[in-house]
Amino acid sequence: MEFREMRRFKQQIADSECAEVLTNEKRGFLAVNGEGGYPYALPINYYFDAETGNIYFHGARSGHKFDALKRDSKACFTVCEQGVQKDDWSYHARSVIVFGRIRFIESPDEAVTFVRKMAWKYYPSDAHDEIEQDIAKNAPRMQMLELIPDHITGKLVHEK
Repeated sequence: MEFREMRRFKQQIADSECAEVLTNEKRGFLAVNGEGGYPYALPINYYFDAETGNIYFHGARSGHKFDALKRDSKACFTVCEQGVQKDDWSYHARSVIVFGRIRFIESPDEAVTFVRKMAWKYYPSDAHDEIEQDIAKNAPRMQMLELIPDHITGKLVHEK
């Protein structure tokens, strides 16, 4: 599939800036092809692997998101910075949209590797024991997902 060029190409940000946004932000919106032809988008925590460019999510092994992904692996993930106010009211923020396919991570070792990396992003730096206890307790019930990008684009949003 060919992806569209960005219409407002002058606002397009470099790949390195896209990686920066994906690395530093805490939540994004994952959109999948839901039931009855309706899109299903949800706010979700994630881990961006800067080395591979892949994005990781976790959740329970059942539910709307997982049922939708079993039917169709295509997904869209969007992240937007909080932004910086530049004058009286307008904000400047970078946003990133990732189109790709989701892979269910079946290997328990691989799943734990990425849930640990994800935990390091969200837990305080001195919470190593808490992370390991949480993984030991919840990993058997958890499903890790990997978003493998087909297309990434980023934009500097200037609302004025």
